[in-house]
Amino acid sequence: METQVTPQDGQLASELGQGQRRLRGARLTIVMLALMLSLLLEALDQTVVGTALPRIIGNLHGFDRYTWAVTAYLLASTTMIPLAGKLSDQFGRKWFLLGGIVVFLVASALCGAATTINQLIAFRALQGLGAGVGISLVFTAVADIFPPLERARWQGVLGSVYGVSSVAGPTLGGWLTDHGPLVGGFVTDATRWRWVFLVNLPLGLVALAALVAYLPADLSVRSSEFTGWAAIRRIDAAGAVLSVTASICFLVGLTQASEAGSTWTSPGVVATPAAAVGLFVAFLIAERFAVEPILPFGLFRNRTFATDAVLTVFLYMSLFGAAFFVPLFLQGVLGVSPTEAGAAMTPFSIGIAGGNALAGLAISRLARYRAITIVGAVVMTAGVLLLTGMTLTTGVVT
Repeated sequence: METQVTPQDGQLASELGQGQRRLRGARLTIVMLALMLSLLLEALDQTVVGTALPRIIGNLHGFDRYTWAVTAYLLASTTMIPLAGKLSDQFGRKWFLLGGIVVFLVASALCGAATTINQLIAFRALQGLGAGVGISLVFTAVADIFPPLERARWQGVLGSVYGVSSVAGPTLGGWLTDHGPLVGGFVTDATRWRWVFLVNLPLGLVALAALVAYLPADLSVRSSEFTGWAAIRRIDAAGAVLSVTASICFLVGLTQASEAGSTWTSPGVVATPAAAVGLFVAFLIAERFAVEPILPFGLFRNRTFATDAVLTVFLYMSLFGAAFFVPLFLQGVLGVSPTEAGAAMTPFSIGIAGGNALAGLAISRLARYRAITIVGAVVMTAGVLLLTGMTLTTGVVT
């Protein structure tokens, strides 16, 4: 695999970064494989714990915090994704990317060694911070390495890696929870779930070593009139903090409302959603006056973007709800093993991957975005409605 660039005019030449001129042959192959491996692990950890969580809760206890082992990771990674690119422009693409991978791997080891549910939640948040940096900068690195004519193809490849990794998580998590190797008294039959996190270490270290050796240190050639701390001060840190804090308060309120003896009118339950509303209003005000907001309001003037954003929120609520609560139902109610629960989730994973492929093909052939989006939303809604009918007599095959 080799990237050869022959600029036809000065404008194209000015758009080409230096990365593709230095990365050729085996070196380019190694860098791209390492970037894909890093992305695979970070995307996998969004959903891999789904089928392992019932076993984790049984070992570490804390059922009332069941969802936080997932939510902490997603919140932290989502917060870091828009910030990582701006920070790496100032501190260097390579070293910031490597730093994110190191944080992710250290946090993976800590998650695998956790002895309480609170430790696991804290380490999952740390893992999410590293993953957010890694996910963002893997895509950015590809934009630095390849010229515009090749960039879309490689970003499409990375998008496929990300999608397949995310949907394969429940199946892999179930298998590791049942069949991960025993290690003395550290990983016993009851704690094989630790391999859900520890499996990241050998693969992640391979990707890390390859990037240290072969990714150019001066990969990014982006320029800006602001440098150093002047550029750092333009980053919307207030917006990031307010959005995360509002989300946490809202989720805490939902958790409290679900606890036995609580109602939506209980003082503790009312306080946290009310705080979330106040913080969200503060977030909107901060975004209005931020120099470079993480949520530019101008985007929502585009009706297509605004509609798609709202639809995506509801679709992902259903997607992640199914990914994390169906395995809990299968193991906690129907009594199946994590491996069986993972196998039961395989059609779910195949459906997502196949649906993405079919939708992309249909859009390229028919160019009917709205109709295909509506069909997808209707099919998913029907599937979710069918899931609400699961009972004690529901079979795994069903």
